[in-house]
Amino acid sequence: MAYYSDELIEEVRSRNDIVEVISSYVRLQRKGTSYFGLCPFHNEKTGSFSVAPNKQMYYCFGCGAGGNVFTFLMQYENFTFSEAMEVLAERAGMELPKQEYSAKQRQEADKKQRLLEINKEAAKYFYVLLRGERGRHALAYFQKRALTAETMQRFGLGYSDQYRDDLYRYLKKRGYEDELLKESGLVTIDERRGGCDKFWNRAMFPIMDVHGKVIGFGGRVMGDGEPKYLNSPETPVFDKSRSLYGLNIARTTKRQYLLLAEGYMDVIALHQAGFDNAVASLGTSLTSGHANLLKRYTKEVYLTYDSDGAGVKAALRAIPMLKEVGIAVKVVDMKPYKDPDEFIKGLGAEAYEERIEQAENAFLFEIRILEQQYDMGDPQGKTAFYKEVAKKLCGFSEKLERDNYVDALAAKYRIAAEDLRRLVNRYGVAMGGDGAKQAARPKDARFGTKNVRKKKEDGMKQSQKLLLTWLVQEEGLFDKIGAYISPEDFTEDLYCRVARLLFSQREQTGTVNPAQIVSLFPMEEEQREIAGIFHATLQEITTPEEKEKALRETILRVKQNSISDRSKKLSPDDFEGFAWICNGKKQLDELRRLRILS
Repeated sequence: MAYYSDELIEEVRSRNDIVEVISSYVRLQRKGTSYFGLCPFHNEKTGSFSVAPNKQMYYCFGCGAGGNVFTFLMQYENFTFSEAMEVLAERAGMELPKQEYSAKQRQEADKKQRLLEINKEAAKYFYVLLRGERGRHALAYFQKRALTAETMQRFGLGYSDQYRDDLYRYLKKRGYEDELLKESGLVTIDERRGGCDKFWNRAMFPIMDVHGKVIGFGGRVMGDGEPKYLNSPETPVFDKSRSLYGLNIARTTKRQYLLLAEGYMDVIALHQAGFDNAVASLGTSLTSGHANLLKRYTKEVYLTYDSDGAGVKAALRAIPMLKEVGIAVKVVDMKPYKDPDEFIKGLGAEAYEERIEQAENAFLFEIRILEQQYDMGDPQGKTAFYKEVAKKLCGFSEKLERDNYVDALAAKYRIAAEDLRRLVNRYGVAMGGDGAKQAARPKDARFGTKNVRKKKEDGMKQSQKLLLTWLVQEEGLFDKIGAYISPEDFTEDLYCRVARLLFSQREQTGTVNPAQIVSLFPMEEEQREIAGIFHATLQEITTPEEKEKALRETILRVKQNSISDRSKKLSPDDFEGFAWICNGKKQLDELRRLRILS
């Protein structure tokens, strides 16, 4: 990744007005000093997405998405920071310093760029062939599958000619050498026969990365040839275990989940029916690479695999992989049809939407499939089934979640919940886990104390966040309380770092620049929380006296907590720390008498 100085980052940010940039993606309307629109990161009917030109930041009061112009492009386009820098620099007419590459790195980068060019040329050629005389039977195939011209264009569908060296000859004329064509996976080179196309007489499906660059192809044979479907081999630009068909479109969906299908036509049929959140793995079972890729775009996946035995097995393999990376999973029932394409043709989009709403919890799906392996009419078979269910329930580490599943399964399979719970606890201990301990109820006194402590910690975090909001919205406070409050009084690590930057900005420039601060935090969750601080709305207070009282109480809470925190960590020989605490208590007394807002 390229390194850019903080000064250059700030210059690029400041030369790209956030309202202008976001307006090219979201329709915004001015309300007072801010602009509002429908959030592009979640579905909503009333606009809670706010863009503040004075802060050069955005924030959604509905889902909490927020940040500056870099954050927006990284969230919406799924750009890396370097990619967002390049796009915004180009938009502002700025030239970024060239990254220094070693000779080997430069050679690899050049080769990848050339391979992408070859794929693009091939995709354009296939696209044109489909719409000409030679591609009429492939076009008829797509039309028979009920695809519209608009859908075929959207997915760049094409046709590879029946002659085995047609694409090879075309690309040779474009100046590409044999070695590179061979490495692209589109051509094989034989000393005796010369160049031969990998894809010929096939309906073609270009495979694109998330940024719309063609990285490979899938092809369905026209006629009786084998294999029926053929995919590009792995190349320097195509890793099928980390690529998902349709993700270049689905990544911008407003739906809160993604549909995971098995094939090209399923994805295309779903998109044409209005489900623009469908993707599929590429001629391979779901991998951990796919799961991690999905995690970048969603927290929930609906499996819409084939309803046959192979589809069920594929779902059972995919569920644990998706859960492993923290994705919630549900399973869509395709019966009586085999796949989403057939289902939509048979019953329509509304019926499919209903199936999504009725989708089965992935764990309950696993249990239902497990049940089919046992004779539930036989007491021995039923007992064996319950034991396997109990073992699977031990996989839930959270007691609340485990108890919820125990209750659900007990009701469904007519077993006493307490009996199933005891069985789970027994297996939890036998398997070396802590099922029994987790299922036991904690002592009331300890439980209550823990809850009180948690509430107190949450309240203090809120007070520190509130004081930062005050400082951003009432910059004059720095002059009033700077002698009493310092960044080190913010005991929450993130808030302490934000406070240091705010105090430093104020001292060096006489003002604060929230949008610049966001760029200094690489983690998306941190950026969201910081954006929340800078966009928080202070409670409407009717009188100056009430405002004064609310602010003083917030400051006193933060200062008192700071002194208490320092006291707990104080060692007997820390005389400097002891002096700081004594001075802090003196400052507390002064703050109680100080008129802050006068």
